[in-house]
Amino acid sequence: MELDANTVGTALAAVAAAATVYSIAMPLLGGDQLDKRLKAVAVERERIRARERDRMLEGRNRATLRQRPAARLKDIVERFKLSDWLGTEHAKVQLVQAGFRGQKAEYSFLFFRLATPIGFFLLSLLYLFLVNDHELPPLMRIVIVMIAAYLGIKMPEVYLRNAKTKRQMSLKRAWPDALDLTLICVESGMSIEQALKRVSVEVGVNSIPLAEELALTNAEMAYLNDRRFAYENLSMRTGLEQVQAVVTALIQAERYGTPVGQALRVLAQESRDQRMNEAEKKAASLPPKLTVPMIVFFLPVLFAVLMTPAIIQVLETDF
Repeated sequence: MELDANTVGTALAAVAAAATVYSIAMPLLGGDQLDKRLKAVAVERERIRARERDRMLEGRNRATLRQRPAARLKDIVERFKLSDWLGTEHAKVQLVQAGFRGQKAEYSFLFFRLATPIGFFLLSLLYLFLVNDHELPPLMRIVIVMIAAYLGIKMPEVYLRNAKTKRQMSLKRAWPDALDLTLICVESGMSIEQALKRVSVEVGVNSIPLAEELALTNAEMAYLNDRRFAYENLSMRTGLEQVQAVVTALIQAERYGTPVGQALRVLAQESRDQRMNEAEKKAASLPPKLTVPMIVFFLPVLFAVLMTPAIIQVLETDF
């Protein structure tokens, strides 16, 4: 089947038009994630208020942020005691830093740490021993099944690590701007609570996770006995050194009465300088990274464009 140039051009134009429509329509169909996150923070604020009220009634020292897990997951985790041999404090911290809070997220993570290796093991076992063995010896098939089970063990951890890294990148990029806005609000006469509330709304355009964290910190400052706990929870949930430095400055200002604006000004300048240094480092690393793609993809096309007319002329010349 031969295709003429008009048919190929029409097909390419249709593909380009469809890609353009898709690119324009995706932001409109995506919805407003900021409003959803802020509504979730409002719900979390009400939960904090209810927990603080219960704590005051029961005489506890400190409230904990918990969510009621699903009944089936809770039953499976408690029946097999997965939290004793699959749950660690490091995994709990990573869940919080990845944006998954409460016992529901913890129980789901423990369940998948148990179910994923079993599922990988059974699927690979059925495929290699019943469906298609690919003419492999039995020992090799057993080794592949064990490797699949090991990958199943690591899959939840890899997913959690990737979610944490992606979230921290969003927080790190928007943190200098959030500090600048906080500094402006504080120096204009606002309290730190009002400043965080205002910044959480404004910074949502750049980073929805940061807006969520600041709004949750503002809620904790309103309902916890000591605001130091709210600052420390912010540092723990983000896991960033820049946030830890600001938290330390805020705690010292709260304890000794030192001015907050001066400390925020210095830390904001350091955050901007660090972001600029990281951008320059990435820009400096681009030439070595582009060498191989240019050799593999760019030079063959360039040689083809330069040599094709000469080759055509040579082939059309009568000797």
